[in-house]
Amino acid sequence: MPTPPKTTLGLWSGRSTFFWAAAAATIGLGNLWHFPWLASQFGGGYFVLLYLLFLLVITLPLLLAEAALGRRHRHNLVLAMRSETRDRYQSPRWRWLGRVSVLSGFLVLSITLVIGSICLAYVFYGAFGRFGDATPLSMTGMLAELVESPYDYRGFMAWHAFFILLVGAVAFRQELVERAFRLVMPVFLALLLGLVWWSWEQGVGPGALESVAGLRWQDVNWGTVWFALSHAFYTLGIGLGIWAVLGALMAPGSPFKRAVFGVALLDTLVGVLAGVVIYGIAESFDGYGDVRGFGLVFVALPVGLGGLEYHQLLATAVFTLIVLVAWSSALVLAESVVSWLREWVIAPRPVSVLLVLVCAWLMGLVTLYSFNIWADVQVAGLTPFRWIELLTSGLLIPAVAAALAVFLGWLAPVGYLNTLLGNTQEWLVRVWRFALRYLLPVTVIVVGAGYSMMSLKLLCDNGELIWCTPSAHELSGEPPAGDGERRRGPGKAAEF
Repeated sequence: MPTPPKTTLGLWSGRSTFFWAAAAATIGLGNLWHFPWLASQFGGGYFVLLYLLFLLVITLPLLLAEAALGRRHRHNLVLAMRSETRDRYQSPRWRWLGRVSVLSGFLVLSITLVIGSICLAYVFYGAFGRFGDATPLSMTGMLAELVESPYDYRGFMAWHAFFILLVGAVAFRQELVERAFRLVMPVFLALLLGLVWWSWEQGVGPGALESVAGLRWQDVNWGTVWFALSHAFYTLGIGLGIWAVLGALMAPGSPFKRAVFGVALLDTLVGVLAGVVIYGIAESFDGYGDVRGFGLVFVALPVGLGGLEYHQLLATAVFTLIVLVAWSSALVLAESVVSWLREWVIAPRPVSVLLVLVCAWLMGLVTLYSFNIWADVQVAGLTPFRWIELLTSGLLIPAVAAALAVFLGWLAPVGYLNTLLGNTQEWLVRVWRFALRYLLPVTVIVVGAGYSMMSLKLLCDNGELIWCTPSAHELSGEPPAGDGERRRGPGKAAEF
């Protein structure tokens, strides 16, 4: 019987846990509120195929590399990079790659906990019938009341704390985390398939499927390539230190390569099925095909649900599905940061979880307050939340991903990548090495820069940045708001 590898983090007991944990890491809220809209706007099935191609050829090689690195050293990315630099006599400065990834993961965790609290609130809103006969105006007002009201923000804080407690209740024990991944993700998929079946029975499923996956060559343009590439990069959680931890915790004998490829296919399939459900329900919302983000999930979707029979039951099921996505994503992100803290200070797991969640709660308050009582607090025209989001997604995550690709693609000795994967065909190793050396560094830098530029342009178009040119405000169709007329409410939250 093979000797289990030595690790300070422990090992999962089930061979299938890695697959379900990887599914939780990849199936995020972007699959629900961005992927369906992108597919419907940029070619349908052609977008889906191009997205899957970018997943397999460009982003999966880096995911495999990070997970294999964690599996090899049985440590989080910080200590794995320390071992790598020591064993290969590389500069110790490469260790900052792991440290920045932990920081990125922590910041994304704090934002995810805030968004998850909104999803949780909507479960109860739907269950208690608040979506009945909903209109776009009433739902944007409800979202604004929850998120942006400078007078009732304490209710938002309560939902935030409640969602963090739901994450912490499981995160305190590693065996509970493993059971959660193996239980929650199959339940999520079963619930999603059930809602797809319901959409088909109601006769709205075929139309929604055509909107998301129908082959429309006339809608294919350079935007199709760009958004497929950028979404393929951000959807997998690369640059957050997640995959090194999942690899470190992987049970011996787990089907590593098959699981990673399976997760990529599952991620794409879930995006399509989520589009069928959401667009099928939201079809009664005028112009629903042009809405995405908060506007799609928290405005168009409740409006569609409110006009249906048994809307309370359906709303509870739909938003429970969304909460499961947010909750499992938060659990994976928390596991990454907790693993680093446990190994850094040699602290017991409950203490590490408590410290991480308390700090994430405090950082989350920065995001939460940026929507309401700190909405007028700006640095260079950006609220604190906008700075966190822009620096994390536009700079830190791409920097970690590009640096890791360079480290493994250019500085690793010949044959090292084959050692990481083990028993892999030579042609696949060559493709993997080529992607790490040439495709990934350039692609990641371009995607990160493009994300930052597009985010700033969107904020300018919405009239949020004081240093934008006047024409940017004219594009939005509104004059720039003065200090006493700063635009609040429906527009801000729905444009998230």
